[in-house]
Amino acid sequence: MKNIADAMNKMPIIAIIRGVTPEDVVEVGRAIIDAGISIVEVPLNSPRPFESIAKLSAAFPECITGAGTVLDASDVIKVKEAGGSIIVAPNTNPEVIHKSLELGMIPMPGFQTATEAFEAVKAGAQYLKLFPASSAGMGHIKAIKAVLPDNCKILAVGGAGADNMSSWHAAGADGYGIGSEIYKPGRDIQTISDQAHQLVAAYQHCL
Repeated sequence: MKNIADAMNKMPIIAIIRGVTPEDVVEVGRAIIDAGISIVEVPLNSPRPFESIAKLSAAFPECITGAGTVLDASDVIKVKEAGGSIIVAPNTNPEVIHKSLELGMIPMPGFQTATEAFEAVKAGAQYLKLFPASSAGMGHIKAIKAVLPDNCKILAVGGAGADNMSSWHAAGADGYGIGSEIYKPGRDIQTISDQAHQLVAAYQHCL
């Protein structure tokens, strides 16, 4: 299994390429990875997502790829078969977490409340996705991290971006999931590259 901790320490941004097609995924992935982002998520509500994950995994074996919007444990198996290693969800589903860990994958369940966060931790998750981060607010991270185990990492997803990343970083965010700021279907490759570079620069400015 690729080392998620190393990747997160180097650049804790997950590029969410919702809506990408298998025909475009390698070119899109290359633009993002060349910018310095090495974790890429294909949401399962994209066209033929498992095919895209397989193409990404084959083209960029040094990077961490996987799926988002994973709602069912049976889909975890399909992601594994496609070569993915991260399982990102908008919710906390212990069955999805358990299956991910059973297959040697990294679960990243979504949460809003302390109850959901502790349910995810109890199931074995270490990376927790605060989603939507914008409706929870930055103060939510500091409050929840005060009671969670020290090894838990909080990812701000849905409201974090280049213009406010420094504020989320100061609030205690350990990473970020970025979607439409990087990729939208039909966006040209140069713009995708430019947006990815801007996000990498924004994170580096936080350090």
